Formats: sequence, C-alpha cells, structure tokens
Amino acid sequence: MNPYFVFILAAMVATFLFDTVVSILNMKALEPKVPQEFSDTFDAEAYSRSQEYTRVHTRFGLLSGTVSFVGLLLFWLLGGFATVDTFARSYGYGEIVTGLIFIASLMLANSVISLPFSLYHTFVIEEKFGFNKTTLLTFFADRLKGLLLGIIIGVPLLTCILWFFESAGTLAWLWCWCGVTVFTLIAQFLAPTLIMPLFNKFTPIEEGELKNALLHYAQSVNFPLTGIYIIDGSKRSNKSNAFFTGFGKNKRIALYDTLVQNHTTDELVAILAHEVGHYKHKHIVQSMVLSFLQSGILFFMLSLFMNNSELSAAFYIEQTSIYASIVFFSLMYSPMSEILGILFNMFSRKNEFEADSYAVRTTHNAQSMIQALKRLSANNLSNLTPHPLHVFLNYSHPPVLTRIQAIRALQV
Repeated sequence: MNPYFVFILAAMVATFLFDTVVSILNMKALEPKVPQEFSDTFDAEAYSRSQEYTRVHTRFGLLSGTVSFVGLLLFWLLGGFATVDTFARSYGYGEIVTGLIFIASLMLANSVISLPFSLYHTFVIEEKFGFNKTTLLTFFADRLKGLLLGIIIGVPLLTCILWFFESAGTLAWLWCWCGVTVFTLIAQFLAPTLIMPLFNKFTPIEEGELKNALLHYAQSVNFPLTGIYIIDGSKRSNKSNAFFTGFGKNKRIALYDTLVQNHTTDELVAILAHEVGHYKHKHIVQSMVLSFLQSGILFFMLSLFMNNSELSAAFYIEQTSIYASIVFFSLMYSPMSEILGILFNMFSRKNEFEADSYAVRTTHNAQSMIQALKRLSANNLSNLTPHPLHVFLNYSHPPVLTRIQAIRALQV
C-alpha cells in the first residue's frame, strides 16, 4: 500500500478525532458558577449567556469541522483531485497556467462549500447573541473584495512560486522563500493604507480627553504616534478590538468604535500600553522573524517532495506536477503545522503576559488593566473557564482569569 496514502489518511483521522475530543472537554469544563473575580462584571444572566455562546460555537465548530473532514475525505477517495487535474489540463496550457486553474478550482469549491456555514455563523449564531451588525450586502461585498484581492495579489505570487520551482533548479525553494519574505514585508507597509480601508472606514480621533490621554501616555514612554484612528467596527459586529499599524515613525493606533464606546479613558490607555508593550519587547519583530523562518523550512521541505510520483499516486494522479505537489504536500504537512501552531501559541501567550506587565508598570494603574480585561470579556461573551488542554493547543492569549491573576501578583 502507498505509504503516503497511509500516513496522510492516518494523520487526518487522528487530528480530527483528537480535536473533537478536546472540543468536548472544553464544553464540559464550563463552570456553572461565576468565578469570584468576575462577580462585579458578570451577573448570573450574562454569565449563563456567555456559557451558552461557548456551547453553541463549539457545537457549530464540531458540525462544520465534520462536514469539512468528511467532504475532503470523500473528495480524495472518490478521485476528486484527479478529476480536477484532468479538467485543468484539458485547456492545454503550460504548467503554470494549468496549476493556477487547478488550485483556483479547489479554492472555489472550498469557498462554495463553506459559504452556507459562514452565512449561518454570521446571521444566525452571531445574530442570536446580539453581535452581528453585518447586512447581506456587506457580507457579500466583503467576499467579492476578498476574491478580487486574491486575484490581484495571490495569482502573481502563486505564479512566481510555480515559475521558480519550474525554472530555478535545486535552489528554487530559496528563491521562493526570499520572494515571499519580500512580498510579506511590502504588504505590512501597504496594508494599512491600501487594503484595510477597502473593508473599514478609518476616521482620525476627535480632539478631546481620550486623544490627549493616549498621546500623553505614548510620549511618556517615548513611543511616537503619527495618528490615532477610530474604525467603524460596529458596521459588522459589536465585538471590540484594537491594533497597531505601520512601522518606524509612521506608527498608528486603530481603535474599534465599539471599544471606545464600552471603555473608560483609563482603560483605553491601559489597552494602548499593552500594545506598546508588545513593541517595546520586540514581540512583533520576533514573531515576523519566526514566521519567516517557518516559511523557509516549509519551502525547503516542499522541495524535497516536488514531483514525487508516490505522493501523486496517493491522490490517484498518475502524472506528476509542481502545482499538485504543492497541494498534496500541504495536506501531508498538516501534522507538523499543528505542532508548530502549538509552539507559536506558547510563544504568543508568554508575550501577552509580558505586555500586560509592561502596561501595569508604565501606567501605574493595574486596576484599569484588570477592568479593561473584564469588560472585554463581558462584552465579547468570553469563556472564563476553558479547559487547560484546549488553552494549550489553541489559545494565542492566556485565559483572562490567568492574566488577571498574573497582574495582581505584580502588585504583591
């Protein structure tokens, strides 16, 4: 029996079953009583609602995950990849164009299958819990914009990768790595001004107490900001967020309008301080470097399996190709991706603790940081008691109760 077939099938089944068990454990970890720390933020009704939100989300994730898993398995075992390959080759184009047709067809099929789940999640689940503010027009406009961006950005990038592997010999992986790295860096600079405004409106913050407080804090820690913007996040959801855009002297902070509406000035300063903490501890640079290293390893490993006849045969394709090798390698690589994801999450959680610590030390206001975390949890109906294994595997941020306990420990 084909060893690649056995390995990939076993990895897919094991991952699916393991993720299912972890999700069930996470639901069972829900505590019926509000944790004492949150007694001033969650009343019984709000806490019950947050638990129900977790249950509904988890069950929906199990359903959609099962459909995705079974669909992929049937597509594979019934020769779907071979059928799409035959379709792509029927136009008689060269390797690159045929590869674009092959990959685009798979992505289009996946988008069509996932569309009903996206609609249900947005207009049923999020609507039920009072989060959804998206209209059908905005929903489909976002997807159309995403499709156009995928064509404008993704097609040239994929074309370059296919061309390098076709023409650059044994060092193709290195050229791909360099090309993707340069592209990513350029995108980091262009996204705030060219891409993000396609989806959200960025409005300079009005003069007043909040702007003055944020600028005063930034100046106190020698963190120049060229702009503070309010994003119309409420156009799509009542959930809150904040993030930095830009590099060097062009750093900007973007605050969701829902965040500004739901938090006090001191809490918003604490949130800004947390984000500044990431910058001061060089977390952003470290994460980018790790991401670049990961992509380099990925391209090198891909080169080892390029045009592998046994790998293609595992998916019932007789004629090897660069584009099919990329798709099949991504499926074979998924167990390693899961492991790397766990390591990245561990690194991210460590960074969150450091950023919290920085915020407390520089604002001298631990209570505002704590209150901001509590209010965010209440507004977003966060799960206050996730299962430790679920946290270990999937959380990029520590559970909010753990973060608060760590902040209180700083005051001892």
